[in-house]
Amino acid sequence: MSALARWCFRHRLLVVGIWAAVLVALAVPYATLGARYSDAFSLPGTESSKAQARLQASEPRQAGDSDQIVVHMRRDGSIRDTAVRQKVTSMLDRVAGLPSVASVTSMYGPEGAPRISKDGRTAYATVTFDAQADRIPVADVTRVIDTAQAAREADLQVELGGQAISSAAEGEAQSTEAIGLVAAGIILFVAFGSLLGMLLPLLVAIAALGAGLLAVGLTSHVMTLGSDAPTVAALIGLGVGIDYALFIVTRHRTGLRSGLAPEQAAVRALDTSGRAVVFAGLTVVTALLGLLVLRIGPLSAMGISAATAVLATVVAAATLLPALLGLFGGRLLTRRQRRALTARDAGTGHPPLNRQRHGTAQSRGRWAEQVERHRTLFAVAALLVVTVLSLPALSLRLGTSDAGNDPKGTTTRAAYDLLAQGFGAGSNGPLVLVAQLGAPSDGPALSRLVSAVRSTPEVASATAGPPAAATGLSVIDVVPTGAPQDEATSALLTHLREDVVPAAERGSGLTVYVGGTTAASGDLAALLAGKLPLFLGVIVALGCLLLMVAFRSVLVPLTAAVMNLLASAASFGVVVAVFQWGWGSELLGLGKAGPVEAELPVIMLAILFGLSMDYQVFLVSRMHEEWEHTRDNHRAIRIGQTETGRLINAAALIMICVFTAFVFGGQRVIAEYGVGLAAAVAIDAFVLRTVLVPSLMHLLGRANWWLPAGLERILPRVSIEGAPSREPVPVVPVPVVPVPARAARAERTAGLHHTGVATTASRPAVVPPPTRPEPRLRQDSTPRAAKSVAVAYLWWFFVGLFGMHHFYLGRTGRGLLHLCTLGICGLGWLADAFTLPHQVRSANARIAQQDVAPRADAPALNDPVH
Repeated sequence: MSALARWCFRHRLLVVGIWAAVLVALAVPYATLGARYSDAFSLPGTESSKAQARLQASEPRQAGDSDQIVVHMRRDGSIRDTAVRQKVTSMLDRVAGLPSVASVTSMYGPEGAPRISKDGRTAYATVTFDAQADRIPVADVTRVIDTAQAAREADLQVELGGQAISSAAEGEAQSTEAIGLVAAGIILFVAFGSLLGMLLPLLVAIAALGAGLLAVGLTSHVMTLGSDAPTVAALIGLGVGIDYALFIVTRHRTGLRSGLAPEQAAVRALDTSGRAVVFAGLTVVTALLGLLVLRIGPLSAMGISAATAVLATVVAAATLLPALLGLFGGRLLTRRQRRALTARDAGTGHPPLNRQRHGTAQSRGRWAEQVERHRTLFAVAALLVVTVLSLPALSLRLGTSDAGNDPKGTTTRAAYDLLAQGFGAGSNGPLVLVAQLGAPSDGPALSRLVSAVRSTPEVASATAGPPAAATGLSVIDVVPTGAPQDEATSALLTHLREDVVPAAERGSGLTVYVGGTTAASGDLAALLAGKLPLFLGVIVALGCLLLMVAFRSVLVPLTAAVMNLLASAASFGVVVAVFQWGWGSELLGLGKAGPVEAELPVIMLAILFGLSMDYQVFLVSRMHEEWEHTRDNHRAIRIGQTETGRLINAAALIMICVFTAFVFGGQRVIAEYGVGLAAAVAIDAFVLRTVLVPSLMHLLGRANWWLPAGLERILPRVSIEGAPSREPVPVVPVPVVPVPARAARAERTAGLHHTGVATTASRPAVVPPPTRPEPRLRQDSTPRAAKSVAVAYLWWFFVGLFGMHHFYLGRTGRGLLHLCTLGICGLGWLADAFTLPHQVRSANARIAQQDVAPRADAPALNDPVH
């Protein structure tokens, strides 16, 4: 890290230019091609997917998305009145002629009686599009909404509902990332007291987030990414991006205050905190890529997109940040701090002590001492708090939000409420039974099935269409008495699949699949619940392995895994209380209570395990460093808690603000992530890492750092918190004067309480070495730094990226000659991948020969001095 940091610091303008070129290279094709997000969600092997596939193959026009246009008379009157009928019919005819609309089934047709409520004041028409909701252009859906709502009058209410309508409405949600950035900026300004210190982490996070989101948008052309993927990527990328930059900038400012030159401070910051940032970022990426074990396309794609954003923040922290540190120099300190550097204490050579910071450190030290003294009490209190917050998670019920959870005032929520009032709650989520007749003689079996479904408890109605003459396919619409999210509806789905349908199929060639949106939601929840143990085991095992390699311990990784599970359980409890129980969801504009999204647990677990590992790494790495020096467990814990507590708390506050900002975007799913992650970070930082982890480590004692000898030999050694580099000071060996044992002990005792220099009577003076002939240097007397293979490959990669960008431009308008030239250059670029190490070694050899050329009469540097 030190070589990369030094190179980026010295070539700061070049690094900033490279980042600008990368952003432009990603932005130009993104502006041309745009993004291609798709909410297509298939669950291969599930019954709902089989029903949809059979319907798509046999009746493609019926397989398109079906939405509703709901009309309601506000005052006395009926939908059947002549004037109302003429107006509604004219509106439906105009909708039927719009693009992407396959058909419109009116409530006034031959089979329209069931579409008018018993009181005659509410009715609905069905709009069938020619594709699924994710493949319908938003502009076409917007035309349908505008055309239908143009028929509104004072007494006639027109609302629309359905998946395509909801998707178009979600596209109007406002972005709230700016709120999180402003809040983070305020916290950074309070923490640093410097405008540049505040701006630097924000600039790095914004640049990384821009590169990550542009890459995610371009990736949507080669793999299926849901519309929530960029928002989740922005949520996690913005939070960790600011935090990673904060950790490094804090260490850099510490180096500046201690009197280091800006370059030395930057190199030391990257070689210490930078290592921890890279390790923590790779841990987050590993946890997010753990979603791949689920083998569910949209969730795997969401993990890849979030991992891309986090990886961009790590690269920015390792390259762009040291370059910006070089640009800003010592101005990252406040004026008061810069003046203090120039005013040295008399006789000490050190800057005067900052009393405010010293007082803060003393308060944190006193807190660490209290935790050590009352370790059992604090551990029990922290466990009690986490347990109370986790209790609501015991009633966690997974499902999928529908229009009933939309905020009040939206057309989808109004349509949902009108249908529930006029036709029952189940009309918003009917079950679809796709029955395939094996032969014409299976007609009686189909009739028995319809009769059995109608007589099933919790079924309001069942309507069967006639079998198609060509395919023998019949569609049965089943309206439950309960809402789509009710537990009774889930029980009805299970009863139909396990009891009613098998009984009707027995002894016939009839094949029936139960599908529909409600059935697909149930299948997703069941699938994820079944794979959750595997997913949890994978990310826990990977996290423990990484921490075991980093800290050479068995109990530290296990403790971290338990803490992560506790933080996850508490955050799930908060999510259940807010969204499933409805404690404040309406006040936040997030609709009424309902089940928690089925995919929320696995995605939140992936994110939380990564973020919790971040705090564990930054906390325990300082403890481990102190343990390696002193072998005093209690001292190591106190020092680690004292020196990292303020930084972890500031980082946690920034993440809480960023995550909370996403709650106000108007999207219930994203709001669940925001509330859950904000609660998890607050619990993790202010309860677990501040109280419970130190208390348990005090109770465990020296066992914290135990590692079996077999694992010690097998595990590779990785340095997370590298020691700052120090220049060796040449010292001439002098004769050792024997000192009596009592005098030696007295000298060591005095050294513990005084920092003065030993007198000549107690310790021999260090004689400076005699001068020797200096080697002949280059004319500018400045040695050139050795080239790095990693930096060379970094250049090689960005040159290739720039070339591919031009390849795209040439393919669109520059002609074949341009493409041929780029093809020849591309062959050379590929050949460089194999020759780069040799080229770097040759360049370093030439540098060594040019920089240092000893004179013939000069002694070698390693010759003994006489």
